[in-house]
Amino acid sequence: MEYLYLAAGFILAYLLGSIPTAVWVGKIFYHIDIRNEGSGNAGATNTIRVLGAKAGIPVIIVDVTKSYFAVFMMQFFIPLTWTADEVIYLQILAGFLAVIGHVFPVFAGFRGGKGVATLLGMGIALYPTVIWIPVVIFLILLLSTGYVSLGSMLAGLSFPITDIIFFHDTHPGKVGLSILAALFLLFTHRKNIKRLFNGTENRFRIFKKKK
Repeated sequence: MEYLYLAAGFILAYLLGSIPTAVWVGKIFYHIDIRNEGSGNAGATNTIRVLGAKAGIPVIIVDVTKSYFAVFMMQFFIPLTWTADEVIYLQILAGFLAVIGHVFPVFAGFRGGKGVATLLGMGIALYPTVIWIPVVIFLILLLSTGYVSLGSMLAGLSFPITDIIFFHDTHPGKVGLSILAALFLLFTHRKNIKRLFNGTENRFRIFKKKK
């Protein structure tokens, strides 16, 4: 029976991640599919670019919160007899399932965002100290270059370096996840990488709406 509870928790984690915040905000309040506008990405960056900060900031908040809650709520599906180490592994899996749900949402035809905000939410839950260094790196790069994609990827690459070298994390699951998160961001930003090299990547201005 305990495995049924775990399966239910994992399914719920994926479904939480699958909440297509940007798509629903665009359709309900602006009567557009955000995936047909701007970069075509169902994430906060494209929402802000197309609809403005008033629409995009709530998208960021929900996308961060849903993965954070996916990690947090797993404690209610894990039997009390499991060790603390086993609990961490299960929370890691739940958080990553939420990220997968964001990128491939069942509620939006499996066409979602790039997973940056949901990775942040999972990071806050699992790495409450480590995560803020990549966040600062992201903000510095965003403000200095205007490229969200570049900031996201380099922040992602700094994540395992920060976790392993500066915070001396030795937990195999958390170390592995930090490396996987960095690679995952490179994968979801592969088109952005091409545009950066071609000089065609769009710069981002948070308070500038599309005319």
